[in-house]
Amino acid sequence: MKKIELTFPDVRRGKQNLFLKMKLTLLTLLVCIMQVSASVYSQTTKLTLNLQDKKISDVLMEIEETSDFRFFYQREQVDVDRKVNLKANNKSVDEILKTLFADQGISFRVMDDNLILLTASDFQSQQEQTVRGKISNSRGESIPGATVIIKGTSKGGITDSNGEYILANVPGDGVLVFSFVGMKTQEVEVNGRSSIDVTLSEDVIGLEEVVAVGYGTQRKSDVTGSVGVVDASDILERPAFNALQGMKGKVAGVNIFSNSGSPTGSTRVIIRGVNSITTSTNPLYVVDGVVMEDFHLVNPNDIERIEVLKDASSAAIYGARGANGVILVTTKRGAKTGEVVVGYDGYVSVGKIRKKMDVMNSEEWLEVIKRGYENAPKYRDYDPGEEPTIDFTDPRLFDSNGNPLYDTDWQEEATRTAVSHNHQLSIQQGNEKSSVGAFLNYTETEGVMLNSWMKRVNAKIAYDAKPTEWMDFGINMLINKTWENEVEEGGGHQMPRRSMIEMVPIMPVKFPDGSWSSSSSTTNFGLEGMANPVHVLTTQERLRNRTQFFGNAFLNFHILPGLDLKTQIGLDNHFRQNKEYSPKDLLNISYPNAWANVNDYETLYWQEETYLSYNKSINDHRINSVLGMSWQERVYRQNTINVSGFSDDFFKYNNVGAASNPSAPGSYYERWAMNSYFFRFGYSYKDKYLATITARADGSSRFGENNKYGYFPSGGLGWVVSNEDFMSNSSLIDYLKLRASYGITGNTELSTYRSLATISGGTVLLNGARENYSVVTRLPNPDLEWEKTSQFDIGFNLTMLDQRVSLEMDYYYKLTTDLLLGRPVPHSTGFTSVTDNIGSVSNQGIDFLLTTQNVTTSDFNWESTLNLNYNKNQIEELGENDEDIFPGPWWVSGSQTILRVGESLSSFYGYRRLGTWGTDEAAEAAAVGAVPGVAKRTAEREIIGKGLPDLTGSFINRFNYKNFDLMVDLQFTLGIEIMQQFFHSTEDRTGYANGLSTILYDGWTESNQNTMVQQIRNAPLNGQNSEVDDHWVVDGSYLRGNLISLGYTFDPGFVSRVGLKSCRVFTSVDNLFVLHSDDFKGYDPEATSWGGDQWGQNIFFFQYPKPTTVTFGVNVKF
Repeated sequence: MKKIELTFPDVRRGKQNLFLKMKLTLLTLLVCIMQVSASVYSQTTKLTLNLQDKKISDVLMEIEETSDFRFFYQREQVDVDRKVNLKANNKSVDEILKTLFADQGISFRVMDDNLILLTASDFQSQQEQTVRGKISNSRGESIPGATVIIKGTSKGGITDSNGEYILANVPGDGVLVFSFVGMKTQEVEVNGRSSIDVTLSEDVIGLEEVVAVGYGTQRKSDVTGSVGVVDASDILERPAFNALQGMKGKVAGVNIFSNSGSPTGSTRVIIRGVNSITTSTNPLYVVDGVVMEDFHLVNPNDIERIEVLKDASSAAIYGARGANGVILVTTKRGAKTGEVVVGYDGYVSVGKIRKKMDVMNSEEWLEVIKRGYENAPKYRDYDPGEEPTIDFTDPRLFDSNGNPLYDTDWQEEATRTAVSHNHQLSIQQGNEKSSVGAFLNYTETEGVMLNSWMKRVNAKIAYDAKPTEWMDFGINMLINKTWENEVEEGGGHQMPRRSMIEMVPIMPVKFPDGSWSSSSSTTNFGLEGMANPVHVLTTQERLRNRTQFFGNAFLNFHILPGLDLKTQIGLDNHFRQNKEYSPKDLLNISYPNAWANVNDYETLYWQEETYLSYNKSINDHRINSVLGMSWQERVYRQNTINVSGFSDDFFKYNNVGAASNPSAPGSYYERWAMNSYFFRFGYSYKDKYLATITARADGSSRFGENNKYGYFPSGGLGWVVSNEDFMSNSSLIDYLKLRASYGITGNTELSTYRSLATISGGTVLLNGARENYSVVTRLPNPDLEWEKTSQFDIGFNLTMLDQRVSLEMDYYYKLTTDLLLGRPVPHSTGFTSVTDNIGSVSNQGIDFLLTTQNVTTSDFNWESTLNLNYNKNQIEELGENDEDIFPGPWWVSGSQTILRVGESLSSFYGYRRLGTWGTDEAAEAAAVGAVPGVAKRTAEREIIGKGLPDLTGSFINRFNYKNFDLMVDLQFTLGIEIMQQFFHSTEDRTGYANGLSTILYDGWTESNQNTMVQQIRNAPLNGQNSEVDDHWVVDGSYLRGNLISLGYTFDPGFVSRVGLKSCRVFTSVDNLFVLHSDDFKGYDPEATSWGGDQWGQNIFFFQYPKPTTVTFGVNVKF
């Protein structure tokens, strides 16, 4: 018999353990230098043996003689003298050895054609090892938070944010169990491997998936409301300063759009339509259980998951603050893998203005000026010899032949190639008892307009611990610090967003002597006073410094199995300081005195909530319930100082006392408080029949004395049809759940003291002396209450064709009543109106979310997602007589928008342009005070468009080929109009400034009378004819190439050589193209420049252009 015996001299008992360890170490060393490929050989080689009354050693010798196997063992560990009877007919060696050592405590392992026989205890002690790997889904995306457990034990861990895990002390012959909510559980044998990567497949729609629903979680299969989910990987697909940009197009019924391309620009979110006229339409943001006021400051890299509560059944738990929907944000915390996980994510991006507005160059503008002067007598009577004239002799602007010396492209001069970068460092550690996560981020974003920028430092730490079986606690702290320099967003003609369009091209940025130009650099042409946009952007300061302290701490007591008591306190504290300075040499803005503003703001919000939760499964019954109370308070203050008259530009805003013209400082203070009680009861029977009841009572100081409390109930039902017996044999449908819900939510987001009478004061000159006075400026209304939104929702969740197709669809109808509007009162009161609950508005529509797995192979995957939302908005009531309301913005002929029963919010109001008056219509034109060449309009104004869309959506395709991943994100909007208010100055009047080239090429002439564009005329010479009409209104539908991203993930074996666990590199292009109507002449059909009011959406004046951005980035785990 060919065998190797490991024998050692006898030792004294006191040293036996030491020598045992040495023997095992030597044995392990021998094992490790052998190959593991023979495991397959041992299972496939078949032997036939028939041995009677033979020693184990004889059986092993027989196996060696009839095969290539060799055996290692220790005699003191393996009883080879034991006699056995063995009969094996065409059996594998594995099967023979299992029979031979049955119930003997012997384990074996194949090592390169040799078998090592050990006792079970020794085998485990030698073969325990560290196993690491990555868990992904079928699309190749990592799965954070997945569970890995050693089968038969309680030992295990979870994957980190990159889907990676590390487990120590794993038996070489053990089995690992991989699981994640919504995925099929998978068991994998270790077989001595130290690296195991696993791909989990979806389990129907994730019956066990848990989603946040406010004050706790529910199994997704038990949810009866409409809840959208966005994971961290979805948010980070688009590199952006604002997490909301990463959500765009990912949740049905949630419309996200930017009002500006500025780094400091806001992002607006509308969930299932606009609910209000005068109060906020923003959703409620709840971050780790605490309401956050300024969510756009949150670092996207810190976010683990976002849930959107869209219907009343899910949002009613937030009562009076849930009418506009609720966005629940869960941030990242510590890891529980037992090891330190360090990650770095970074990118550099380069942005450039995507397109320019088509304005005139110097030659074109001078031609327009000439024609305007030629046409001037047509619009104004002049005495002979008094006709206006112009000359082109200014030596600073023209050569000796009257040709312009300059042809300045102001859009090119006022913009730049913007370079931005972002860096995220994360450290996570922990186990089942405690965990800690620390996150540090630095972002620096340049805007494409000169000197616009934003910098942010974000630091976050989270600690969780479970010191006993009956209690756990956690703390989460976040600090945000931002510095910004913004471009003026006002509507004046001095703002660079406007002046880079209207500044005349014959002016240089600077004259040869180094002095800045402006429209006042010449007295010719009658130009409107306008500052040089480059001068303004370069020298004017509009600094915004913000500091945010945000955090929460909780204690959770496990009273009984399934019954917990949780108490949590949260804080959101903002400090803001705005410092502005406009220097002395800015003509038409601050010349000759300069001005400075310093404004300080502070917001302090806190909440304390305590609630009981009960989650229990009893046979076929499952209960998920919450009962609790909440206290909230918000305090806001501000101080303002505005001064002018500086002798020089040295002090700026740092010494406002140096100004010669100080104004009276201003200050403001407000405070409101709420206390609330809430309840939710969720029930599931046999995973088929579902019911949810929710109720909340809110008391708020912001409402009238007679209506301090409001009550907000909701209920939902669900039926999981696919779990019925009659569906058990269906090969088409994997999962089908029908849902229906109804509930009421409220909107408290109005000014703090709106129900009270307000008093203002001042001084008046009386009998030669200044006397103080006070005056009532608003009537009280003790019956004022919140706006209420009742919502009915019916929908279904469907998965079919072996989970290759999933569809979520909802129909909803929302009616918001008790709108806060002005009710007319008798003039004898001294007022015209008082705020009251008198109006209503409805929204009804369909949410549609379809995901298909088009191709799924071992190397290639293709997934498509189509997201649609149809919404119809309609005003139902506007008070006792339903009279029209004209909210503004105001123009020459009045309000540009109208509120009218039966129409949509943001309805544009103006004349219809029927064309232009022709020469054969001179008499008819004269009858209405017009002449041939000017716009022919209807006599009365009417609704000429609307700024809210009918249909919004996205079509996202994700491709994975081996280590490559590609994502193409297209987004679209249909059934919407845009009012191009900038036509007022860029087309409908000329002479004051530069304008669109359509004036020259499409304008009325005697040979081109069939046109909508008026004849060239000079506004300073009585040629202005600017009225709001439908020529300003164009189709606002568009298709955007929102994002194209390409990534590559390196093989773990490759990156491990340089000390990395994982590494992915990527590049992306943001806002690559936009397809829209040729009639739209602005930068981007999405952004609005009129503040985004619900009654004035999509009114465009002048925009901060949105850039096309190319990004290069890396994601690394150490």
